[in-house]
Amino acid sequence: MKALLALLAASLLLPARAATADRPNLIWIMADDLGYGELGSYGQKVIKTPQLDRMAREGLRFTHFYAGATVCAPSRSVLMTGQHHGRTRVRGNAGRTNPRIQALNPEDITVAGVLKAAGYSTALIGKWGLGDIGVAERGLPRKHGFDYFFGYLNQGHAHNHFTDFLWRNEERITLPNKVTPVGESGAGYASEPVIFAGDLFADEALKFVANHQDRPFFLYWSMVVPHANNERGRDLKDGANVPDYGPYTKENWPAPDKGHAAMITRMDSYVGRMLDQLELLGLAENTLVIFTSDNGPHDESNHNLERFQPSGPYRGIKRSLTDGGIRVPCIAWWPGKVRAGTASGHVAYFGDWFATAAELAQAKTPSGLDSLSFTPTLFGQAREQKKHEFLYWEFHEGGFRQAALYQGRWKGIRERGLSSPIALYDLQNDVAEKSDVASRHPEIVGKIETYLKTARLESTDWEPIDGPRTAGKVPTTTR
Repeated sequence: MKALLALLAASLLLPARAATADRPNLIWIMADDLGYGELGSYGQKVIKTPQLDRMAREGLRFTHFYAGATVCAPSRSVLMTGQHHGRTRVRGNAGRTNPRIQALNPEDITVAGVLKAAGYSTALIGKWGLGDIGVAERGLPRKHGFDYFFGYLNQGHAHNHFTDFLWRNEERITLPNKVTPVGESGAGYASEPVIFAGDLFADEALKFVANHQDRPFFLYWSMVVPHANNERGRDLKDGANVPDYGPYTKENWPAPDKGHAAMITRMDSYVGRMLDQLELLGLAENTLVIFTSDNGPHDESNHNLERFQPSGPYRGIKRSLTDGGIRVPCIAWWPGKVRAGTASGHVAYFGDWFATAAELAQAKTPSGLDSLSFTPTLFGQAREQKKHEFLYWEFHEGGFRQAALYQGRWKGIRERGLSSPIALYDLQNDVAEKSDVASRHPEIVGKIETYLKTARLESTDWEPIDGPRTAGKVPTTTR
């Protein structure tokens, strides 16, 4: 890793320098499985999110922002590498079948590595999912640009909010929770819950900010809320594990509904604490805070989707390639720089964070990215904003599927492999993607089909699809 960083600093980046007023601190806060419609500022009517609603009032709300993927690991890989889902290292959730492939490689250049080499202090707090002790150590956070890590390495481990251990860098930290193991993973449900991991992560995030005021910092706060506890066992129906139901205690709802809402409101309070601390420390005007979610909402806590309408006006949830599975809330907060109370329909996605962060840090980006900086949008300079012609996603569970968004309007989706027909949806006039208009717009289908032929590169680190590999290997020299 030291050799890689030295190479980056010498050949790709401007020299590292001391903190300056024109290089802001950067905080990326990411919820886990939070839907587009689960915040008040995005239309939620039942769940209380006063702090994030305040963040939206004081900042910029993106209305057309996309996750890197419709599930956890590849979405995080897109975020870290600035390469879209068809080119990034990790293409899907490997699960227990082959966890070794769910990891970054030494040659993968991450946004954290670029910022570290440019002089930023870097930390990851929360869920990683791109490398693990004893399984895929090549992908550990501190081998990919992070000075400090505290949280879950394995995403299956992160399914228990009341875990009995976490990792601090590569050291296993024991917690007083008692966990009853379930299945092969060794994870399980908390039979004697004491400490909620999300609370620890909030405290750790605040501590990192307080202790790193002397130079620019990048904090990747990767929450595990409101993800369900998927290791709870068949006899435990409530997957929304929280310390208490908060303002929903007296609601006449089933326990999973109370728990799900309480988890989001608890998450909301964490963000409020961070914004308050930045203002208290005098850092707010030199800190860009982004809040978003790693993919669309889940249905894994046995909670009632009809009650909460988590996808807002869009169709589908997590694991869908319709917008309900990939369009996510995104709020940018930077007092004095980002105009308060604004909204933008600029079409952006996770991969764009790489170019955005590098521009703000005055660092050069490596070649081979699928990343366009959205700083012009942040600063209200819409005419200067570059736009993607296409965005790309794929999904591997239950058969290969892929999707592309053309000109921010036309969504093409293949549901059954590389040779299946493309369904076309006009998002400008059909946000719920209910009507396939492919027969009416063959020229648009043709453009998307041509793009899909070259959008993805087969990866030696991922399962081939539709028979033997026919495309080139993923390039490693530009990762």
